[in-house]
Amino acid sequence: MTDTTITTTTAPVRSIDTLVLLFHPRFAQSATNRALANAAAALPGVEVVDMAALYPEGSAIDVDAEVRRLLSARRVVLQFPVQWYATPPLLKAWQDAVLTRMYYMAYASEGRHLEGTPLLVAATAGNVPEAYTPTGQNLFPLADLLHPLHATAHRCGLPWAEPFLVYRAGKMGAAELAGEAARYAARLRAWGAGAGAGAGALEHGSIACAEELLGAAA
Repeated sequence: MTDTTITTTTAPVRSIDTLVLLFHPRFAQSATNRALANAAAALPGVEVVDMAALYPEGSAIDVDAEVRRLLSARRVVLQFPVQWYATPPLLKAWQDAVLTRMYYMAYASEGRHLEGTPLLVAATAGNVPEAYTPTGQNLFPLADLLHPLHATAHRCGLPWAEPFLVYRAGKMGAAELAGEAARYAARLRAWGAGAGAGAGALEHGSIACAEELLGAAA
């Protein structure tokens, strides 16, 4: 079998300031995520990628292309709707394919170059904030449902930013939706201004993670 891993031995060129990877299985029907994505795409230095358009259901993920995309970014955003307390299936499949290779199969040439890249999660939910409380319909705070992604970020050495959360997705009027889109754009601008030194700096625990992964791959 031919080894197609990227043989990067020096730090990659970070040509994208902020890379937004959008995972929405029905993006054409989405008002909320579309408004957020449009607001992000209008910002200088921001690239928004509709991952479901790239990989329709059943399509194989182009891992080489995804590794190159990640290594070209100074900051990465994962944007998606929360579905049944979890991420969309494509995001999980992307993690399994891309991060597994970068950190378990090609850590020296790929994974270690991603370490230090700040990560922001932008998640939408259809219910109201009160539903995500111990006495609410969904029991747990929405941010708590993102703990698996926080653990993944920590394991991979990606500094974790406070998630950007939007409630009542699909139920907002035009003015409220425009306000949420403006809030997203403002958050991305502020995050970009404050995260410029992130790439290349290891989050606590990532060195131990690297040693563990190298040992697992041996």
